[in-house]
Amino acid sequence: MRLLLAVSTAMLVAAPAFADPQAGDTVIHAGTLLDRPGQAPRRNATIVVRAGKVAEVRDGFVAAPTGARLIDLKDRYVLPGLIDSHVHLESDRAGKDGLLASFTEGVPMHAYEAAWNARKTLNAGFTTVRNLGDGSGVTLALRDAIRQGWAVGPRIVDAGMSISTTSGHMDERLGLNDDLREHAGSPENLCDGVESCRHAVRIQIGRGADVIKIATTGGVNSRIGAGLGKQMFDDEAKAIVETAHMYGKKVAVHAHGADGIALALAAGADSIEHGTLMDDADIAAFRKTGAYYVPTLSTVNGYLERIAADPNAYEPAVRAKIDWRISITGKALEKAVPAGVKIAFGTDAGVSKHGRNADEFEWLVKHGLTPMGAIQAATVNAADLLGLKDEVGSIEPGKAADLIAVAGDPLADVKVLKTVGFVMKGGEVFKQED
Repeated sequence: MRLLLAVSTAMLVAAPAFADPQAGDTVIHAGTLLDRPGQAPRRNATIVVRAGKVAEVRDGFVAAPTGARLIDLKDRYVLPGLIDSHVHLESDRAGKDGLLASFTEGVPMHAYEAAWNARKTLNAGFTTVRNLGDGSGVTLALRDAIRQGWAVGPRIVDAGMSISTTSGHMDERLGLNDDLREHAGSPENLCDGVESCRHAVRIQIGRGADVIKIATTGGVNSRIGAGLGKQMFDDEAKAIVETAHMYGKKVAVHAHGADGIALALAAGADSIEHGTLMDDADIAAFRKTGAYYVPTLSTVNGYLERIAADPNAYEPAVRAKIDWRISITGKALEKAVPAGVKIAFGTDAGVSKHGRNADEFEWLVKHGLTPMGAIQAATVNAADLLGLKDEVGSIEPGKAADLIAVAGDPLADVKVLKTVGFVMKGGEVFKQED
């Protein structure tokens, strides 16, 4: 008898403790709910939001009490707010147009542009982003303004200024004449040698960076014809990663060439951005280290659109690299997916257009991911990469009430994620279409 009583008591303790919705809650009725990407969606479910967080997720449609707000999404497909792991909110312009803007517009204008791009990004259903570098610090300020409620936009994880070696991808003096180069001086984001690179990391941490972004190879948009191979020594990359990790910061690495990817992974990088020329040795290193791959395939859309509008939008040395990038896009992902490399969603928006981040889904599915895998990359995987898996990425009790709704089934056609009709971030509705 005592044993039976003990077992019964244990069962009662283990059972989910549902509390009825309260006045002041928001009650959401979802026709289909993908609350935990990677698991099967649920039909006819209720989400209870309280104080900006998910309080409960129940099967069936639970009645909203007097004083609670009811949001009817019975004819919609509901899923977690999306996460873009690689954006540049400061600008939507590139090539010669972007270079001209850097001389004719000041920091205040760039701050307004960043705020505008942040709003577009949130309206597209991306409630969290990782901003991987700008030249002026406007997104650090925007991150804080959004937290304060002074601006509207996604939750921002920010890298401050991206770090590279002198004449590396992040050296904004590339392509300028000698007079302008001398006036620009030696930017604080450039480093050469171990001590210099450690110092560069500490500067960005002191500015408030959440993550450190570096470049171990050349870049497509660099105004220099130095190729896309390694442009940082092993000891420099190791010094950067060790310093960042000592301060509890993850490191995202811009790398196209296989040698620069290998260098970064050997140094302990947490993610590789672009990874265009990864080889079998790189894939083995990804699996050994557990680093994430962020493909940024939809940059191609931005290139194609700008070239269609102006064939001379980019300098010849840059245009040659762009044509190559267009021709090879997606090949690395086709190798990485069957090998089990962890994938996180990222667009490099700013090269592509802000507010159209969901274009990346179509590219990911075209080159190897299932629709569910692509959604996981933009939710649970990206949350893990950003160090936010306990806060965002799924719709579970205790997590931020970040969720979106679309009219179709994204598991049948991932392109429906390009048209998001409902956006909630932290329990606040920012978009609701009929």
